[in-house]
Amino acid sequence: MKTYFKKYAKYFDYPLFFTYLLLCLFGLVMIYSSSMFWAVNRLQEPPDYFYKKQLMNLSLAAVTFFIGLIIPYKRYKDRNMMMLIIATMLSLLAAVFLFGYSPSNSGAKSWLNFGFANLQPSELTKLGIILYFAAFFAKKKETGKLDIINESIMPPLLVFGTVILFIGLEPDLGAIGLITMIALSVMAASGMKFTTFSKIIGWLIGLAVVGLIGLFIFKDSFFTEKRMGRLSAYLDPFKDSDAFGYQIVNGYYAIGSGGVKGLGLGQSVQKMGYLPEPHTDFILAIISEELGTLGVAIVLFGLGFIVYKAMRIAIKAKDPMARMIAAGIGSWIGIQTFANVGGLSGIIPLTGVPLPFISYGGSSVILLSLAMGILANVSMLVKKENN
Repeated sequence: MKTYFKKYAKYFDYPLFFTYLLLCLFGLVMIYSSSMFWAVNRLQEPPDYFYKKQLMNLSLAAVTFFIGLIIPYKRYKDRNMMMLIIATMLSLLAAVFLFGYSPSNSGAKSWLNFGFANLQPSELTKLGIILYFAAFFAKKKETGKLDIINESIMPPLLVFGTVILFIGLEPDLGAIGLITMIALSVMAASGMKFTTFSKIIGWLIGLAVVGLIGLFIFKDSFFTEKRMGRLSAYLDPFKDSDAFGYQIVNGYYAIGSGGVKGLGLGQSVQKMGYLPEPHTDFILAIISEELGTLGVAIVLFGLGFIVYKAMRIAIKAKDPMARMIAAGIGSWIGIQTFANVGGLSGIIPLTGVPLPFISYGGSSVILLSLAMGILANVSMLVKKENN
């Protein structure tokens, strides 16, 4: 271990690390500010209830970051490691299908309760797909067989299809969209020929059409009142502002009242029972209300900087696996940020995804921290190779 750190410590990416750290700490402060009323008045808990729970989550996140940092990324190319990643993803997703539950009656049974902790396996799947795809395609690239469809493309696509099937049974369409885009970003960075990549896109479009046909056939069971309400709220949230559009409309009020400078830290009105669970997916609305456009800009700049650094690492990487891991993690954070901000602002329908490093939640911040540790490890080795 000492030899490893002596060899690579001088290549550690401090700007990447400190941006990640500051985002986590800023998120912790905003979780405390946004959740006090909810904890006291809705759960009859102390005002720092969610703050303490997130502090524990961040403690575990620090451990996973360190684990990701110290394991050389090329270890994930080991066959046993690849099989472990696949087995873990599929077994947890199968467990969700059998034993999953839906928090706050959100509709999708996407969580597992282990007693001492809850886990959302779809979060783990995002990182699992990145590592498995990067390792598999890198090995095929080394042997010159990357563009052989049956040998190099079909095995990972079968794993991907199984993952999507399980998540579709929850059902969690937001997670399906995110994981699909993450998988495509890794494949785009693999170095496969454009014709091969185009075929994959064509197959995915075909699968999407089949999925839409399936939704039409089972429309009575899928298009429930709640899901249709969410769709109508996206199209016109003010039309049903007392029901399905309630959260979006109150999010708009929070954003609109903040202005440029905000009302001041802790001074949000919407968190006083108007905006449901303001410390989770809609935490950016509270940031906007309390810290204004400047506060939102700081958060988005930090997240944008991490995405930029990840893509720079991918561009500079000589090793295809390093390139794919960096591109995949950068895409994950970028796409998830867009999905959260887009849902909040009404650009896209609400997907229920947290804002990376900022929203309350253990599964998200712990697994994103593991991904950041892996990205920091990739960055160190890429810097060493280029020097």
